[in-house]
Order: sequence, then structure tokens, then C-alpha cells
Amino acid sequence: MSEPGKNEKTMSVFERYLTVWVFLCIVAGIVCGQLLPGVFQAIGRMEFAQVNLPVGFLIWVMIIPMLVKVDFGALHEVRQHVRGIGVTLFVNWLVKPFSMALLAWLFIRTLFAPLLPADQIDSYIAGLILLAAAPCTAMVFVWSRLTKGDPLFTLSQVALNDSIMVVAFAPLVAFLLGISSISVPWATLVTSVGLYIVIPVVLSQLWRKNLLSKGQNAFDAAMTKVGPWSIAALLATLVLLFAFQGEAILKQPLIIALLAVPILIQVFFNASLAYGLNRALGEKHNIACPSSLIGASNFFELAVATAISLFGFNSGAALATVVGVLIEVPVMLLVVRVVNSSKGWYERKAA
Repeated sequence: MSEPGKNEKTMSVFERYLTVWVFLCIVAGIVCGQLLPGVFQAIGRMEFAQVNLPVGFLIWVMIIPMLVKVDFGALHEVRQHVRGIGVTLFVNWLVKPFSMALLAWLFIRTLFAPLLPADQIDSYIAGLILLAAAPCTAMVFVWSRLTKGDPLFTLSQVALNDSIMVVAFAPLVAFLLGISSISVPWATLVTSVGLYIVIPVVLSQLWRKNLLSKGQNAFDAAMTKVGPWSIAALLATLVLLFAFQGEAILKQPLIIALLAVPILIQVFFNASLAYGLNRALGEKHNIACPSSLIGASNFFELAVATAISLFGFNSGAALATVVGVLIEVPVMLLVVRVVNSSKGWYERKAA
């Protein structure tokens, strides 16, 4: 158990204490929303084509520095570990979104329904589906590093997932919301994909190419400099969200805990499934770790942005995606500890 603790020192202060910052943003947002309602209502009205302009800018600041780190040229590496990549794709695209839709129906629409505001239940389910339909991009590099995962495999699976997400995210979300009897405007969903996936991918790759043309040292220096931008933009977005959500949370503080239940179950289920499948297929431990961790975590920046675009600041969907942000780091660090401490079991051959 000492090894994970040692590796955690490689995380930045922002990454290591993300849950603390998120909690402080919850408090700051609620307080500011109660004291300055007019200011935040004005921000909420700053829209163009159903896209909130301040949030759109913050989302770009969040996403683009993360995507600069993704080398789509690494896609050829998938041939080196076909089994591990197969498990990653199976869990990320065939298990994770559908299992979350099932868990959302079971807990939010059925078991917890009497404890939740009836007019927001569909919105909560939509937020959970959006969270599950966006595989992790940036933080999986951190989780992989903490488990001594194969860096080339990690990079290749992120590049492949992001490539698939460009074409599969909108249809998958629309399908799952449809079977959950939640109507969604296709035009807004496609616009969200363009704004928060396609354009950031193009801009980030152009920026990456420009930086690398100046040498690896210039690239590394730029990444170090812009690294905090993503988290800072995320925290600013959360302040805005909770300024709008404050009234509902103060009335029913239990909502956050209830929304966390299906998210937690899904994290542990997906991580265990991917870890076990990789072991059954004979993959190395340093492949199984990033393969299982990417399936357990989420591209929550994209989920938050899409939830706001589709349903608005005040929606249960936006709140549900933010709950994912709140619990991501501590839960994923627990998963990291489990896969590290179980390495002996994983590599033990049957008698």
C-alpha cells in the first residue's frame, strides 16, 4: 500500500486535492448565488444558439490543454496490445453507457424517486448518461502513471477513444436518452459535439504540432505552464453551476448523496470488469491497469458542457455531472490502490 502513496506525489496540487476545490466551489457558488442573484441571472442570459458563451469559453480552456497531450499518431500502437484495447473498447462503449442507463433507471427513477423532485428525475438520468458516455481523456494519464501503466498503451487507448467519441458520442447519447423516454434536441446535441469535441480536437492538434516544431522542451514547458488552466476553468464553471443550483441544494441537500450512488457502483463495476477480463485474456498488469481505469473514470468536462447546453444551468443534468466531478479523485485513488495492491494476485499463475 506504500507504493500508491509514493506515486501520488507525481500528481499536481490541483489534481491531488480536486475534491477539496470542488467542495469549496460548491460553498462559494451557493453563497454567491444567494447574495448576487442578478449577476448570475445576467450570466445565464449570455447565450447564442442555446450555448452559454461564458461557459463555452471556460470549457474550451478546460478541454484544449488536455487534448494537446493526446498524440493521435499513437493509434498504430493499438496493434501491440489487441486484447487490452479490445477490453477497453468493450467496457467503454458497450458496457459503461448502458449499465449507467440501467443503474439510473433503478436508483433514480425507482428506488430514490420518492426522495427526489419529480420534475428533475428525467434530467438527473440524462446527466448520469452523459457522464457515462464520455470516456476519460486527461485524468487517465494520471491514473496510469500512479499504477506504472504502459504509457504507449495509455496514449493509444486515449487517442482511439477520442477518435470514436467524435462520431459515436451524439448517437449514443441520443439513443440512451430515447430509450429512457427523455427527449433531446438533435441540433443542440450535434452542436455540442462540434463545439466541445471536434473544434477542440482540431485546435489542440494544431497547437500540438506548432509546439513540437519548436522542440520537445518547448512542448513540455508549455504543458507545464497551461496545466493549471484546465482545473481553474473547471472550478470557475462549478462556481457558476452551484450559483444556479444553490436554492435546490439548500432545500434538498440529500440529492448529491443519492446521485453519487449509481456513479460509485458504476466506477467499481467497470474497473473490476475490465481488470478481470484483462487477467482472463492474459494481458500484462501494466496494460490491465490503464485499461480498467479509463473505463472507471469519465471525461466529466465534456459531460458538464453538454449537460449545460442541452438542459441549462438549473437542470438536474448539470448537477448530476458535477457530482461525478466531486467524487472522481478520491474514488479513483481508491481504485488505484486496489489494482496496485492486487498485482501479486493478478500475476499469479493458476496451479
